[in-house]
Amino acid sequence: MSIANPIDVSYFPGCSMKTSAKENNESLKEFFKTIGVRLVELNDWSCCGSTSAHSVNTDLALDLATRNLAIAPPDRPLLVSCPSCTLRLKQAHLHTKHDPELQDRFRKKWGKPFNPNLKVIHYFELLEEMDFVNMDKDIKKPLTGLKFVPYYGCMLARPPEMRREKNYHNLLESILASLGATPLDWGSGSRCCGTFLSVAKPDAITPIVNEIIQNGINTGADCLITACSMCQLNLEIRCDLKHQIPTLHFSEVLSLAMGTNKYKRWFPRHLVDPTPLLTRLGLID
Repeated sequence: MSIANPIDVSYFPGCSMKTSAKENNESLKEFFKTIGVRLVELNDWSCCGSTSAHSVNTDLALDLATRNLAIAPPDRPLLVSCPSCTLRLKQAHLHTKHDPELQDRFRKKWGKPFNPNLKVIHYFELLEEMDFVNMDKDIKKPLTGLKFVPYYGCMLARPPEMRREKNYHNLLESILASLGATPLDWGSGSRCCGTFLSVAKPDAITPIVNEIIQNGINTGADCLITACSMCQLNLEIRCDLKHQIPTLHFSEVLSLAMGTNKYKRWFPRHLVDPTPLLTRLGLID
């Protein structure tokens, strides 16, 4: 399966996708390649400031984000996977677009004028623009039998200044249902998992994570599926329930349905091994 006219899209992976979530990064690129989209990684990209920088030093946080905007090619969208990175880059673009002083700062810092027309998108936006749900899909491995709960986390819920941004909730369910999986209703899909306090206050975060995972189990799900690599890691690291279910990256499941065999590189990186579940359902060999 591929789109009629294959396209190149600029790609900002972000720090977690290149380190703790390599399986997310690899599976995302693999999936888009199968549908005719080449993710062209920004040359010499750097941290966008989505960790503590934005709360410690706002000027530094802005510069970290705008540096990446400055090196992005102007003639194609800049695609981001991490919801936190998406937020930082979109906010930086929004603030600079409406502030002449910040535009002047941008020009002096990076030696070029600010591009108000640069389109910064989360990959959900590209999937919706392509109408992936209704696309004629050459599904190699239908996800039949896989019952899941979608976990969006809290970062995709825009702050008030970005309230006019479209909310892409329900996209996980729609797309995966079109690939044969069964989404289940639950009440924890947008609940914060406490990622940013996970290192500083793990004892406070474990009960929150446990409740999220247990809610998924009580719903009858085989797994959680999330689009946030930081949430995925936190849900695996901080859960200490005796019985757990896997938390899979959305990109891994998409790639699996498209027939990739590269999952053998991805699943061993999970702390809660999804292999027994997927083998039992006949989704992997």
